Amino acid sequence: MSEAYAAPDPKELRDHQVDGPELTTRLARTWGTKRGLIGALSTVDHKIIGRRYIVTAFLFLFLGGLAAAAMRLQLARPESRLIGPDLYNQLFTMHGTTMMFLFAVPVMEAFAVYLVPLMLGTRNIAFPRLNAFSYYVYVFGGLMIWVAFMLNIGADVGWFAYVPLSGPEFSPGKRADIWAQMITFTEVSALAVAVEIVVTVPKQRAPGMTLDRIPLFVWSVFVTSFLIIFAMPAVMLASTFLILDRLIGTHIFNPAEGGDALLWQHLFWFFGHPEVYIIFLPATGMVSAIITTFSRRKTFGYLALVLSLIATGFLSFGLWVHHMFTTGLPQLGASFFTASSMMIAIPNGIQIFCWIATLWDGRPVFRTPLLFVLGFFFIFVAGGLSGIMLASVPLDTQVHDTYFVVAHFHYVLIGGAVFPLLGAVYYWYPKIVGRLMDERIGRWHFWLAFVGFNLAFFPMHITGLMGMPRRVYTYQHEMGWDNLNLLSSVGALVFFLSFVVFLWNVITSARKGAVAGDNPWQAGTLEWATSSPPPPQNFDRIPVVTNREPLWAERETLSVAAGLSVDNRELIVSTVSEARADLRESSPEPSVWPFIAAVATGITFIGSIFTPWAAVWGSLIVGVTLIAWFWPKGAKEDEK
Repeated sequence: MSEAYAAPDPKELRDHQVDGPELTTRLARTWGTKRGLIGALSTVDHKIIGRRYIVTAFLFLFLGGLAAAAMRLQLARPESRLIGPDLYNQLFTMHGTTMMFLFAVPVMEAFAVYLVPLMLGTRNIAFPRLNAFSYYVYVFGGLMIWVAFMLNIGADVGWFAYVPLSGPEFSPGKRADIWAQMITFTEVSALAVAVEIVVTVPKQRAPGMTLDRIPLFVWSVFVTSFLIIFAMPAVMLASTFLILDRLIGTHIFNPAEGGDALLWQHLFWFFGHPEVYIIFLPATGMVSAIITTFSRRKTFGYLALVLSLIATGFLSFGLWVHHMFTTGLPQLGASFFTASSMMIAIPNGIQIFCWIATLWDGRPVFRTPLLFVLGFFFIFVAGGLSGIMLASVPLDTQVHDTYFVVAHFHYVLIGGAVFPLLGAVYYWYPKIVGRLMDERIGRWHFWLAFVGFNLAFFPMHITGLMGMPRRVYTYQHEMGWDNLNLLSSVGALVFFLSFVVFLWNVITSARKGAVAGDNPWQAGTLEWATSSPPPPQNFDRIPVVTNREPLWAERETLSVAAGLSVDNRELIVSTVSEARADLRESSPEPSVWPFIAAVATGITFIGSIFTPWAAVWGSLIVGVTLIAWFWPKGAKEDEK
């Protein structure tokens, strides 16, 4: 074992002065979470918060899936009276809002919160208290909108909430207000996590992890975090404008008083289309990790994949107007956004070629995670092809707001994100739980999901081309859409059943699954260099990286850096490009104030649904909690 020593401080016990079980025990005590309710609410351990994020996001997925199943039951037969129009409007709003704001983005950030510090070889994420705060904000925002739905005041304006439909004139009551406040609230959470990732990746990498040694999953969430920081404020601004129009009578979206209704669509889709890539890019990182491990070879075209991630991030901001081709754009603008919409296929194509080359030149092992990646190839490419079709103004004009569009975005989002995500769950479940998921049930899950998905959504291409509009709660027999809708409904139920099988596998494997060991897949990245599940300190000593897949390059033992305090929470801050150890920095202790601040923020947001004065008085309460949160307690200076 070679050791690169940081400057020791003789006043404190350092990790090179103690070894073996004593070192593990003392570090676990220093970085651990206290027992009891206060300990649970105070924790700042990224793994605990990441697990909570993941479980909560999948609970919201289950609720969103129930809403989708109810809609498909209603549409299975023509002129069905199972669900009335009011409840149907709430259901498709809850389904879209839940999937986009409460599941897809949070679950990708949840995996980042859990995995990024482990993959970078550090002991915690940057701003761990902010990390805890973001989780509680996310939970309160999700509960707010689902409790409103249970009380029959759920939002009914679609996940896009177009004005003037969602404005005070056409949407009386508090339904649209609740939707707007929930959006603003939960996006605070997404922004907080993005900031943590943007700081953690460049500054907390293990010594030696240069830019060209960063795992591709980390690159993917790093690029995604910049997308969130630039895109999310647009929808927060739009939802705040909507609240102002509804609550205090401004006319930002009212053309009769000098406002502009089209401004809503510009703001919403400036966020909305990058959001597709906010969901998709982390999934590509998951695909890269799974393919590399199960091909038993290094990823082909590492640099091309990184540049493709960055290019996709840039191009995603040039696509929002293709959602507005039917609003009457100048011809030059329509041509520009047609071209930019088609250009996005180039970096995505490069990624797919690199993955296929990796598989082609490797020795693939077809376990469940890789099966989901192969399913992703088929479904995502099909969705990409219909996306190129929709980038064309004449075709988009014909099929706008039909089920063809519904089929397209489900192929892209479920194929491009959910299938890799399910593969990622099977892949990293051993690291999170310590046991392997059942392989036989996993294969049943995959085939039910693959068949059910295609049965549900492929017929929608045809019903869309036949002219069936989306967001209608029923249709007439004379339209000739009966059999295709019945087929879609049967497929949707099979797809839903696949998640029941998945849930069964998750629960039973946690108790009866085979013990995983540290590295059950023989993977090469750092998260597999520690025990499964990892201890509170992640690593007893911080590893030193000399290769892109350090566990493949140094099979016997990793080099480590030493010199960090054993009895205080210290971590290494590194230089940006070469990842040289630069500072020893103190990581914040657990605190209950992030939880209290999140409660105060939630009360402020809920109160402001009913009165603007809630924002004033609520800000004072939030301010008090933040002062307590940041109150200095003699923290140590960073040391070289």
